[in-house]
Amino acid sequence: MTLKSLLKNLNYELIQGNDDIEVSDIIYDSRKVVPGTVFVCLEGYNSDGHTYAQDALNKGAAALVVSKSVETDNEDATIIKVDDTREALALMSAEFFGNPAKSLKTVAVTGTKGKTTTVAMIKSILDEDGIKTGTIGTLGIIIGDKLIKTNNTTPESYEVEKAMRQMVDEGCKAMVIEASSLGLKWHRIDGITFDIGVFTNFSDDHIGDSEHKDLAEYLYCKSLLFKKCAYGIANCDDPAWKKVTENAVCPIETFGYSENADLRAFNDRLISQAGFIGVHFETDGIARLSPDVAIPGKFNVYNAVAAIAVCLKLGVSREAVLAGLKKAKVKGRVEIVDVPGNYTLLIDYAHNAVSMENVLSTLRQYNPNRLITMFGAGGNRPKVRRYEMGEISGKMSDLSVITEDNSRFEDVMDIIEDIKTGINKTDGKYVVVPNRKDAIRYCMENARDGDIVVLAGKGHEDYQEIKGVKYHLDEREVIADIVKDMDGK
Repeated sequence: MTLKSLLKNLNYELIQGNDDIEVSDIIYDSRKVVPGTVFVCLEGYNSDGHTYAQDALNKGAAALVVSKSVETDNEDATIIKVDDTREALALMSAEFFGNPAKSLKTVAVTGTKGKTTTVAMIKSILDEDGIKTGTIGTLGIIIGDKLIKTNNTTPESYEVEKAMRQMVDEGCKAMVIEASSLGLKWHRIDGITFDIGVFTNFSDDHIGDSEHKDLAEYLYCKSLLFKKCAYGIANCDDPAWKKVTENAVCPIETFGYSENADLRAFNDRLISQAGFIGVHFETDGIARLSPDVAIPGKFNVYNAVAAIAVCLKLGVSREAVLAGLKKAKVKGRVEIVDVPGNYTLLIDYAHNAVSMENVLSTLRQYNPNRLITMFGAGGNRPKVRRYEMGEISGKMSDLSVITEDNSRFEDVMDIIEDIKTGINKTDGKYVVVPNRKDAIRYCMENARDGDIVVLAGKGHEDYQEIKGVKYHLDEREVIADIVKDMDGK
């Protein structure tokens, strides 16, 4: 494409050179520059792409896009100046990939908590209605059965546009993305007018030098989503919802338990049976529904009601809403894995004391026969984490199965001894099974009717890191192999 065509939606100044030149790709990491590409100089907290301008030209960059002056020794180089190179990257990327958002139903979810779960619920419902849906978020980019790992919840705009192009090419009709506050701050989803934007909730988080300077900025960045949407959906039970939506350029619909909510939840209760724990609730207002959700915890009612509001707005059938919520799962987040037997087996990412306490307190509400927690702790990390995890599991589990988890360059048994230091502060029962696969087998072979077994620490990860090497380990595959062995006995 010509550089000029990539820049058509931007106000820019041609500092030198020629904007009517062919470029082969857009690059924002100078290490990846090859001849014929255009290098966009992004400013970040830790580095500034402008300092690599000459390096990019030396590697054959056809042009530079800058927001401030750069020194080069190449008077023939094409240099384009814009107000904000991050905005430029977003708009240029949209053009480069053929504006794929226009071929998709697009939904963006923002909020401090619940983004990943809400996105998964929306996808499950849309897929159930025959609308193939791709997602972008904490777990990575998911297109069909493919997972493309990313560094950020909301990747750089180039990666977002590239992913949407792949989705369109592979038959997707919808895309749902987690719109993080930093993604909004750094223009990573500029150039897209979302069909629907969702606000889940707001609480103190992401404050610091490399993130947001204060809560006011954090809240403001969340509010930016509602300047990029055709329609907005917000949790009216959250005190921040009016502030987040006050400058919205789109109509806003609300959800929550409040009598004033456009879609109201009520009569919520936990549901539990072998192999299924979740929550049931009813809705009125926009729609009268009575869903079961396959993800534990009453707090997930909010995520489910948000997903219902989105999908009804997109014209999805009520049957698909109910079926999709009953099948919904988030990989590695209290993820139920089907196993034979009258117990429930879950995989969760909890890998510190706070997340472990949250998960175990949620599961305790289901009054299991026994709550069994298998976990380890990461090597080359503060020992206090191990003490704390041991103590929490000892207090909250009926049985702890202590094992390995990314031991890195430490000896597994040394890590386990540290965990035992914490668990021995309690009266909690425990066994030690150092090999993680053996520990999973132990849990499954010793589970009793009515037990809830949680395999904590790995979640969506599919590797085990030992002595600097990442070995493949997907707990779902391990479980499937154990089930085959048990069936054969």
